Amino acid sequence: MDEIQREIVELLPRLRRLARAITRDVADADDLTQLTVERALLRAAQWTPGTRLDSWMYRIMKNAWIDEARARSRQARVFAPEEQGLNIGTDGAAAMEAHLQAASVEQAMARLPDDQRLAVALVLVEGLSYREAAAVLEVPEGTLTSRLVRGRNALLADLRGAA
Repeated sequence: MDEIQREIVELLPRLRRLARAITRDVADADDLTQLTVERALLRAAQWTPGTRLDSWMYRIMKNAWIDEARARSRQARVFAPEEQGLNIGTDGAAAMEAHLQAASVEQAMARLPDDQRLAVALVLVEGLSYREAAAVLEVPEGTLTSRLVRGRNALLADLRGAA
């Protein structure tokens, strides 16, 4: 072992003691001590020989704990407590009902004549304006409006009859 590694090993009891004071938890203290030693060894070239190694290590530990506290704070805001996850899920009956309704509408749309189906799809499904849909279909706006009204009425009648 070189000199800095030997001194770090000698500091371990003091580092653990400080970590326990900072974290107030034995497992977290051990993790913090390990992280501090790891960072110190990776950055050993940044330590100035002749200065206090313990002060340098304590600063590393303090900064590591600040990083950990920030990460935990972010995690607490992002993740809900485990208890909240127990009641999460889709209502199977509601999801199935929505799926069946969508399938009914799709089937009713398929039964419309082509010109009405295209008018309904462009205006009601795709959200095009009457002018835009008429341009796509290359028909006058009045013709599009007529097809749309007939298509809507046929859809409503079909869906009411299915219910």
